[in-house]
Amino acid sequence: MEGIIKAVCISEKRGTVKKNINEVKVIKDFGLEGDAHAGKWHRQVSFLSADIVDEFNEKGASVIEGDFGENVLVYGIDFKKLPVGTKLICNDVKFEVTQIGKECHSHCEIYKRVGDCIMPREGIFAKVLEGGMIKVGDKIKVIYPDKDMPYQAAVITLSDKGSRGERVDTSGPKASEILREHGFEIIEEILLPDEMAQIKKELIRLSDSRQVDLIITTGGTGLSPRDCTPEATLAVADRNVPGIAEAIRAGSMTITKRAMLSRGVSVTRKKTLIINLPGSKKAVEESLSFIIDQLPHGLDTLRGNTQDCGRN
Repeated sequence: MEGIIKAVCISEKRGTVKKNINEVKVIKDFGLEGDAHAGKWHRQVSFLSADIVDEFNEKGASVIEGDFGENVLVYGIDFKKLPVGTKLICNDVKFEVTQIGKECHSHCEIYKRVGDCIMPREGIFAKVLEGGMIKVGDKIKVIYPDKDMPYQAAVITLSDKGSRGERVDTSGPKASEILREHGFEIIEEILLPDEMAQIKKELIRLSDSRQVDLIITTGGTGLSPRDCTPEATLAVADRNVPGIAEAIRAGSMTITKRAMLSRGVSVTRKKTLIINLPGSKKAVEESLSFIIDQLPHGLDTLRGNTQDCGRN
């Protein structure tokens, strides 16, 4: 699949409309030169389909290049259908898609003017793997991710005291350490209080927009009135995967009978597996030891890489 660049846009200050400058230098691991949204993060460059913008204007809008906050406007590619991990090649420049869509925190000027904004649902974001020059009229080639690309994971630590800076919570970092040792790429590590709305929001974002293979949560699985991780997880789930949580409890029961009090669940949302772990470093290490070797088969199944789960 190929597309043609219609516009390359930047804004020198955040909160100002991006303008088409026709040609720009793309800086490795940073973004477009002179753009206020470039930086050392995963949303270095934004892309939007020019075809979708044309359809939007046919309904009575009158937007121009950059009005939606996009950096690169392209004909011929429906970006929202590209999975995270897709490579976009233009001349010597190589981008990697890191996020599909985004949350609209406050309505932009376009929304206020016409009652809609397509960027949150149609736009994508990418990081720059290789730099160079791009300009209007250049071709962009799409290369879909390899089926055997490393599993991507996110770790969410739930701790009221940790989020307030009253203690250092080591359970999440321990989970990340173990996952890295087993070949996972950790793309985000988040520390949150035991607040259901915040937990749900992050689980949805990581599953839908960042499309991670695995989310591990630590903490919030006990009987305290503040412990709401299982409820938040179930609230965003498409399907229950009870065997994982059952295996963790069964293994933990051989170590301590108190394991029966853990309420952690395991579920899927779209193609993401979400697993709740207890909130102590020791419990995280023990829990992952019971399941880590079997996770690749489940994650491959979610990716669609397995043909037959039966045994010969």
